[in-house]
This record gives sequence, structure tokens and C-alpha cells, in this order.
Amino acid sequence: MNTRQFLKVSVVTVVSSISFVLPSNAKVRVTPDDYKVAISLQRVIESVAEKVRPAVVDITSVTTVKFNHPAIPPEFRDFFREFGFQMPNLPNAPKEFEKKSLGSGFIVKVKSGWAYILTNNHVVDKAKKIKVKLYGGNVYTAKLVGKDSKTDVALIKIKVGNKEVPTVELGNSDKIKIGELVVAIGNPYRLDGSVTHGIISAKGRHGLGLNPIENFVQTDAAINPGNSGGPLCDIYGRVIGINTAIVRNAQGLGFAVPINIARKVMNDLLKYGKVIRGWLGVYIEDVSSDVASKFGIKSGVVVTKVMKGSPADKAGLRSGDIIVSYNGEPLKGVSDLQLKVTNTKPGEKVQFGIIRDGKRKTLIAKIGQMPHDKVAISALSTFGLSVQKLTPELKNKFGVPKNITGLVVTDVKPGSLADDAGLKVGDIIISAGTEPQNLTPVGNIDKFSKLVKKSKDKGVLLRVYRNGFSFFVVLKAEQ
Repeated sequence: MNTRQFLKVSVVTVVSSISFVLPSNAKVRVTPDDYKVAISLQRVIESVAEKVRPAVVDITSVTTVKFNHPAIPPEFRDFFREFGFQMPNLPNAPKEFEKKSLGSGFIVKVKSGWAYILTNNHVVDKAKKIKVKLYGGNVYTAKLVGKDSKTDVALIKIKVGNKEVPTVELGNSDKIKIGELVVAIGNPYRLDGSVTHGIISAKGRHGLGLNPIENFVQTDAAINPGNSGGPLCDIYGRVIGINTAIVRNAQGLGFAVPINIARKVMNDLLKYGKVIRGWLGVYIEDVSSDVASKFGIKSGVVVTKVMKGSPADKAGLRSGDIIVSYNGEPLKGVSDLQLKVTNTKPGEKVQFGIIRDGKRKTLIAKIGQMPHDKVAISALSTFGLSVQKLTPELKNKFGVPKNITGLVVTDVKPGSLADDAGLKVGDIIISAGTEPQNLTPVGNIDKFSKLVKKSKDKGVLLRVYRNGFSFFVVLKAEQ
């Protein structure tokens, strides 16, 4: 008889005699059948843990944090030395330090000797070194395959060679239901392989300000720091989400990225090296309940503006149109339409059901590619810089006067060469050159990229516009 069989026999023995142990005035009567139900539920959770835990990994990422030491006046230095304080402005004072971040992940596939692991972007973002510890204790150095800050999903890989490693089964997050039992597995506070359980509290949570694209699964399964990147599973052990965020100072409020969203990100990263998203080109707002009742609809989105030349413009969408369906499916609101469009492959034709002037119409739009996905340029990525052509819409977004032209800075990675040079998101690069005498207006990303690449260690001189002022910045390969 093994331990599990012994425990079950013991439970049945205790249950058979429990009526004799309870006080005579006890109102709760427990029967053997009640314990059978509890044991069945326990067995299900045990099965999920046994199936999934071996594929869950512990991730440690190391990032470099730079800082400037405050200058201490000479007359105060002796005072600080007398009390044993380090002098932060001394020549040998460190200018940076390493910061470790902890998280979880899970192995989704093994191919050509590489094990691929899904996790959160914030677990590995900006990491110069990523260490992965498997369930058995073996530690590997991981490589970043790709990441997506919009959904907080990242894909890393480790070289396992011929070693057999377990993988998880991915489920279908579109079919999950509120109230469904779930199991969360991860490494909170370095407590490897911790298992918690609960239910799905809600679906489609958005507006939390955590990600640009939000469609979270909410759960009351305990999630703590270190759980980020770990799997949220159904009772069959299929992963239906990536545990991502918690609400501080609250209990029972955890959020996971639906696995269907993560699966698309993973597939795009493997196929294209980046995430490809659909784009419509409209500004939209939710239809209020009062407006919906007037039009005889339950929900929808109202188009407030159409970008000129966008797929929406070419399809004939107008400001004031109310979009009520997408390929025949009713729209719940703004986040629903955004998610449907971004998950649609560019070039695919989509049917929109709209209401215009009180009448229902159908329009066909050919979904385009989101512009932000087209501006990844290798010559600029070396500097941690992303730029985009300054459009009228971006001028409105960043408050840029109509007479200003150039390239707008859309991303600056912290600690990068662009960051060191003082560039910020929203800056407008007006002109560029290797010397003040050859500064020329910039408006073409390819030409600007080539100029930066040719400048090498000499550096490129940039004239930058910010908040009504213009100034000069030198972008160099070596600062």
C-alpha cells in the first residue's frame, strides 16, 4: 500500500466514525459521499500540478541601472568621512549597478535542440543576461527570441540539445467561462513550483492602464511577485493564460494575458521576428447606453474621426458612423474592436456592420498593417531609438505646430545611447548632418537611418524641437 492509498483508507475510516465524534448539538453532518466529492476535486488539482509543474521554469533577469551621484561640496566631505559614509562623488564611486528581477515562465515547444519559453515582457525587458532554472534544478542561459510590450508577452529560448524536457498544452482562452475553476503555477518569492487555485472572476478586463492592449482574464487564484510569466491552467492542465499582474494591497485580484493573444505573439515572433498587427485608422468611442437605446442596439462604437488615406477611409467609413458588428459578430465596445482589428492579418478583407443616418449598411475594409510595426530600423535600434514620420495625427498627439516637419521620436530605451544623448519620446528631429554646415531637413526614415549608420563614431548632429524650443543633440556610437 503506497502513501496515497493509505491516506484514502484513513480518510474513509475517519469519515465512517465521524458521527460518533461530533457533539450532540452539532448541526453539520458530514457523510462519506461529501468527502468523496472533496477528494475528487483534490485529485483534479493534483493532476494539474503533476502535469504542468515540470514545464514551469524560474527566470532571473539581470539589468544594468545607471545613476548619477549627487555632488557633495568640499566643505562637507570631511563631515561625511568622519561618520563613515561613502563619498558618492569620488572617482572610484560606481556609476551603475546590476538589478535582478525574478519571474516565471513555461516551456511551450522544443525544436532543433531549443526549448521555447513563454513569459512576460516585463520579466525580461532590458535584461543583459537571462538565467532559466528548470524544474529539476538545471540552470541555462537564455536567449531572447522576441518581445511585445503592447501585450506584455515575451518568448525566450534555451539550448537543451538532446535532453528531454516537458512542455505544456495550450488551451483556448476564447472558450473559458466566468466561474470556471483554474490553477496558477509559478515561483512567487523564489518558492519554486507553488500551486494555487481559484476561479475565473471575469473576462475581457481592460482600462487598467497596465498594457496598451488589454483583454485580461481576472482570477482570484493567489498570484504574487514572482508569479509573473507563469501559467494559468484549466482543470485539464491546459494553459489558458499567462499570469501578469496583481492589484497591490488587494486580495483575489490577479490578471492574466489570454493564451490566444500570447499564441499569436509567439507565432509572429517565430515567423517574422516581430508582431504583425492589423490597422483600421479610426478614432472611436463607446456608444453610451442612452444612444444605444435610441438606435435600438445593445452596444457598439461610434467613429469620431477617420485618418486620411487609412483602410477605414478607403472603405468609406465616416465620422459619426456607429460600428455594430465585425465580420458578423456583435461588437461589445472599443476594446473589443481594437482587439479584433489588431488580431486580423493585414491584407484581409473584413465586413463591418454600421448604422449611418439611422439606416444599417455593410462596408468592406481591407485591413492594413499598424504603422508602428513598420518603423523598426536596425541602424537606429543600435542607439535604442525608434522614429516615425510626423503625420497630422501625430502632430495633434504631441502638440506640434503645423509648420514643424521631421521625424517624431516614438521610443527611447532607458539607458540607451539615445537616452544618454537626452532624446525623449515626442521630440521632433528637424534636421541632421555630420557637421553644422551640412545639416539637412529630415522626413525620410531610410535616409535618416543611413546617415546615422554612416556617421559611426564621429556622431550625427541633430536639431531637435521640443515644447516650443529647438536645440542640438549629438548621437554617437560611443558616448
